[in-house]
Amino acid sequence: MSSDLPTSPGKICPTCGTRISVSAVRCPVCRTDLTASRTSLAEPIERITQAGRMPEITLSLPVALVALAFFLGLGAVLVFFVLRSTGRVVEPTPTASPTLTPTLTLTPTPMTPTPTNTPLPSPTPYDYTVAATDTCIAIAARFEVSITSIVLLNNLPADCGTLFVGQKLLIPQPTPTNTPLPTATLSAADATEQACEKVTYTVQENDTLSGIASRYAVPIAAIREYNGLPSDVVYSEINLIIPLCKRAPTPGPSPTSTPPPPYAAPNLLLPVDGAPFSQVDKGISLQWASVGTLRENEAYAVTIEDVTEGQGRKTVKYVTDTKLIVPTDFLPNDVRPHVFRWTVESVRQTGTNESGEPIWDSAGAVSTPRVFIGSGVPGAATPTPQ
Repeated sequence: MSSDLPTSPGKICPTCGTRISVSAVRCPVCRTDLTASRTSLAEPIERITQAGRMPEITLSLPVALVALAFFLGLGAVLVFFVLRSTGRVVEPTPTASPTLTPTLTLTPTPMTPTPTNTPLPSPTPYDYTVAATDTCIAIAARFEVSITSIVLLNNLPADCGTLFVGQKLLIPQPTPTNTPLPTATLSAADATEQACEKVTYTVQENDTLSGIASRYAVPIAAIREYNGLPSDVVYSEINLIIPLCKRAPTPGPSPTSTPPPPYAAPNLLLPVDGAPFSQVDKGISLQWASVGTLRENEAYAVTIEDVTEGQGRKTVKYVTDTKLIVPTDFLPNDVRPHVFRWTVESVRQTGTNESGEPIWDSAGAVSTPRVFIGSGVPGAATPTPQ
C-alpha cells in the first residue's frame, strides 16, 4: 500500500495551522495577512510538510489475508481458554453413531371366518288321540303344557269344549321354565306377628305412656315390649308403635263379647299355584298365613274341590291351625291327573244344628283360589306321551 501526499508546494498559516497555497495572501480560515512573511515561510512549510508524512508499509493481498486469519485464530484460542478457566464452556458429549434398526416386514394373518349360529329346528308336537273322559285341563296337566297352547295349535274354541273320542290333537312340547322357589313356611308366632295390626303414634308434649295406652286400649307392657322401652318414661317427638292386636276385650255387662271386624283374606303359601303331585297317597300339605289370633268360637274353613270331576265333589274342613293335610280318601285313585281348587276363609260358630254339629258363618274375606294337580296311585307308572 502507498500513501498519496500533495506534491504541489504549499505553506502553513502561522496563526491557525491551516495548509494554504503558496500564492495565497490571506488565510481563508482566520483571515491572517500573509504578504509580510511569504519569503520567510517557504522553507519551514516544506520541512513541516515532509516531517508530517506517515511511514509507508506495502503488503501484497495474499499476505494480508494470511495475517488477518492468523490474528483471528489467535484471538479465538485466547477466548476459548479464558471461558474454559471460568467454567462457562461445556464440552460436547460424544454421541454414538446411530445404529440402523432393521425394518420388519409384516406378514398378513389370514382372517378366521366368524361362525354363523344355525337356529335349531323347533321341536315336533306330539300326536294325541282323545280318549273317553278326557278334558283340555287333564291333557294339559298330563303333558305339562298350558291349555292356551293346545287351543291355539289345534284351532279349538276358547273354552276347549268340543273334544270328542278319537279326535287327533297336536300337543306342543313343554316350555322349560324355572320352578319358583317355595315360599318359606312361617311359624305360627311369625304369622301372627305379621298379621298384627299396628299404628305409629308421635308422642306430644305432656303425654304419658299410661295415657297413650288408655287411649288405644292397649296394655302398657305391650307398648313397652314392641318399642323396647326400659321404663314408662316417654319423650316428645318420638314415634311409638301401638300394637292394636294386643287390645284387651272390651269389658261390659253382656257375657257375649263384641265380635271383631271381618278378618282379611288369608294369604295362601304352599303349594305354589299349579304345582303337580304324584303318588298322592303320601299326602298333600296346604299352608297359609294367619289372619290374627282367633277366638274360641272361630276357625279356618278350608274348601277343596275336584275340578276334573265337575260340580259337586268337594270337601270342607274346619281347623284352628294354619295348615291342613288333604285327606287321602278325597284324592284320586287312578293315573288320570285331577285338578283341585282350594280356598281358605275365617268362620265363626253361631250355634249347633239338630245333630249337634256346629253352624259356621263367614267371619272374613275368602282367599284368592289356588290349584294343584294330583295323579298316580302307589306303583303306577308315569303316563308317557302317545
